[in-house]
Amino acid sequence: MLNALDDYPIHQTPLPLAYPATSDRNVYDRTWFNGYGNDGSWYFGFGMAIYPHRGILDAAFSTVTEGGLQHCFYGSRRAPAERTDMSVGPLRLEVIEPLRKTRIILEDNDSGLACDLVFSTRTAGIQEARQTLFQGTRAVMDATRFDQFGTWEGLLHTPDGDIRVDPESSRGTKDRSWGVRTVGEPEGGGAPVMPKGIAFMWAPLFWDDHVSHAIFFDGPEGEALVREGLTAPLYPNADAVPAQGEARDTRMATARHRIRYHKGTRLAEAVEIDLVPLEGDLRTITLTPGLKFQMKGLGYGHPEWGQGMWKGELATGHERFDPRQLDPLARENLHTQQIVTASDGQRSGIGVFEQIVVGPYAPAGFKEFFDGAA
Repeated sequence: MLNALDDYPIHQTPLPLAYPATSDRNVYDRTWFNGYGNDGSWYFGFGMAIYPHRGILDAAFSTVTEGGLQHCFYGSRRAPAERTDMSVGPLRLEVIEPLRKTRIILEDNDSGLACDLVFSTRTAGIQEARQTLFQGTRAVMDATRFDQFGTWEGLLHTPDGDIRVDPESSRGTKDRSWGVRTVGEPEGGGAPVMPKGIAFMWAPLFWDDHVSHAIFFDGPEGEALVREGLTAPLYPNADAVPAQGEARDTRMATARHRIRYHKGTRLAEAVEIDLVPLEGDLRTITLTPGLKFQMKGLGYGHPEWGQGMWKGELATGHERFDPRQLDPLARENLHTQQIVTASDGQRSGIGVFEQIVVGPYAPAGFKEFFDGAA
């Protein structure tokens, strides 16, 4: 089973690229973006992934505005053999220039959402630490991810009005990941395994001349499973970004976090992140959350449009909801991103704070799977 990419010298196994190196049913390859206004008044998210052993390609696009509803478009299809075909119904992804420019197009559809948006990077690709999580003896997550920070240009049409997006007033993050991650319909059979809690936090931030990033996977007691902090140069435009081999990330010795939650929820009210360098002074960053985006709008934990779920040869759907009126402790509502303003006492920045905490988590005082902050 060949596709166009087999014509390039990029193979990692003796097999064509359509054949993953692992037979794990949950292997995936995903592209994800967010975009938001510098004033924190609007946000959009996009995700598209192929699941080769499930035979599925799915995608979603969702927007929310300050004081308004969150609007969502979902699509799913049988995965094409041709990996360069990145389209699901009216939604498609185009790589204009690898590691520099990407285009998202959502044509008119029943959701009332449409867009034609181009992402231009202002950083080189930043590889995160490999993320491996085990359930018993099985790796339920074993993934590599890289990020890029940039700006957007184009038109975003929503049922609440049009947003003209330009590089001066927008920010955004690109997230490419691949490997194995639990998706789709649950697998059956075998001895039951008691699930454990997990806490995930992700904080890509823009500053005047650089970016900072912190990633946390914690166990139920707050023990560090993955913990990483870094900074990287921010360039004026995509053309100024150096070749990938010349990237100059600065990796921290570690990173730490402290979170205060809104009472009765698992939603951050205030956040502090420590970037602990190998040498030099500790940098403490204070985050003040604003506009909230529900990640279920991109399929994360969605009961009907969850990622990697078979919906038929081609299916599309849409919905809208008020993020302020949802049950904050319902499982599908725990996963959020919030636009944040940032300060380290000397500089100001902007970015997002993503989090999901499921199950007991000692640092927050959570004792059950879905209880909220006292």
